[in-house]
Amino acid sequence: MQQLKDVMTEDVKILSPGATIKDAAAQMRDGDFGLMPVGENDRLIGTLSDRDIVLRAVAEGLESGTRVRDVMSEKVVWAYEDDSVEKACQIMSDNQVRRLPIVNTDKRLVGIVALGDLAVGAGSIKPAGAALSDISQPG
Repeated sequence: MQQLKDVMTEDVKILSPGATIKDAAAQMRDGDFGLMPVGENDRLIGTLSDRDIVLRAVAEGLESGTRVRDVMSEKVVWAYEDDSVEKACQIMSDNQVRRLPIVNTDKRLVGIVALGDLAVGAGSIKPAGAALSDISQPG
């Protein structure tokens, strides 16, 4: 059974909750990230996705100087690096998320995995396909 540490992206940048959404968007663009973890005092306190910026900031007419903390998702869903690809697919499916922060046994961020990583890295699209089907269900 393949573990998440075998398919995750290890080069993860962490946003400060005090950063502006303009800075966050630039980092996301430059790094080709769709989601960035938000950390404070060595702890993961949220995530910021491109969708969060669009729906919670742009659509509401907020300024580019708006702080990440004001538009981030506070519910953090994650998995352990030694969890299986199938378990990650289940977590993603249950929580309707396409990207998942990965932590070690000390609950320190060590990577991130996207739905596509699971399909490509696992060598089979079945678990990822099933997760995508569930993630794509309305509300």
